[in-house]
Amino acid sequence: MINTDKINTEKRNPNTTHIDSLPTLEMVSLMHSESKRAFYAIDEILPAGAMAVDRIADGFSNGGRLYYIGAGTSGRLGVLDASECPPTFGVDDDLVIGIIAGGDKALRKSSEGAEDSFDAGFEEIAKRGLGEHDVLVGIAASGRTPYVLGAMTAAKQAGATVCSISSTPGSPADQLADIRMSPDTGPEVVTGSTRLKSGTAQKLILNMLSTCAMIKTGRVYENLMICVRPTNDKLKARCANITAEILGVTPDEAYGLLSEHEFNIRKVIEEYKK
Repeated sequence: MINTDKINTEKRNPNTTHIDSLPTLEMVSLMHSESKRAFYAIDEILPAGAMAVDRIADGFSNGGRLYYIGAGTSGRLGVLDASECPPTFGVDDDLVIGIIAGGDKALRKSSEGAEDSFDAGFEEIAKRGLGEHDVLVGIAASGRTPYVLGAMTAAKQAGATVCSISSTPGSPADQLADIRMSPDTGPEVVTGSTRLKSGTAQKLILNMLSTCAMIKTGRVYENLMICVRPTNDKLKARCANITAEILGVTPDEAYGLLSEHEFNIRKVIEEYKK
């Protein structure tokens, strides 16, 4: 058996011991109060987060990729963040890559046993040919998931930058990583349910890494998404509003200009300012 005594996310939370007997309003209020700890805990890792963003942005500028890898909730959150990058920032689908133990089927159906194989994680990364400009982020609430540790080991051997995201400072994942982002979110509201505070902290960090790296590589103008993919009517309208804001024209005028340039905001700006 794994000794879980020192894993924060596996300990009982003394604040929520009697949550099952509370009136509903008190129950949800207590849960909300505990969730705030995830936000405050991020303060601890901001310097490390900034280092990771700089490594990722530098990698992008030199042909590198960003890999997220995890199991269960951690893996799903990595895949979610990766899948949002192409439509939001107009990047290729293989620039930010999310990998989950058990493969894509594990996104919808629990495949928790897949996380126990160090070798499977190692092989998954070894076959992808990572190099010095790539960054791999291992995501594991406990910081000791064998699949993630295997992946991190393979990435390190390949010369990539290796980062960890966990809720257990000083974990094996932290010891492997070049950059450690492990906010102490404390015991969960429901013991061991790391989709709660730990998952919230992971999502906040992933938002920060991908968004700030994209900003630093020129895919955001001021705070506007100038590379958004206009794949539906809502997004075409958003492109028109963004273009109107930048050029000082009406949204209808902007829509007309975009229609002439395949809804490419950058092309419209370049043509308009000639």
